[in-house]
Amino acid sequence: MTAKWGNPAKAEKTINKETLMAVTKEQKAEIVKKFQSADLDTGSSEVQIALLTARINDLTGHFATNKKDHHGRRGLVTLVNQRRKLLDYLHRKDVKRYQAVIKALEIRK
Repeated sequence: MTAKWGNPAKAEKTINKETLMAVTKEQKAEIVKKFQSADLDTGSSEVQIALLTARINDLTGHFATNKKDHHGRRGLVTLVNQRRKLLDYLHRKDVKRYQAVIKALEIRK
């Protein structure tokens, strides 16, 4: 009789730390530096949109390999909606800044 829990050799997968990490501190710092409008600006709409875009792009790659991760997909939808709200706000307040962010991040095709 075989074990109820399946093949233990199959369960062992090599886990690459690069794939587990979301956006690293260095990447965040680089994104903030690129999109900040002042020296200590870390919370402007442009910075928030850029950080969300980096996280969304990272999660998109995750779902290419993990097709059944529906709980994680819910988090992705939340991030996309949050970015959409920030983009709508920026579009209402300053269209030129909105267009600059869209162009820099290559969000729209």
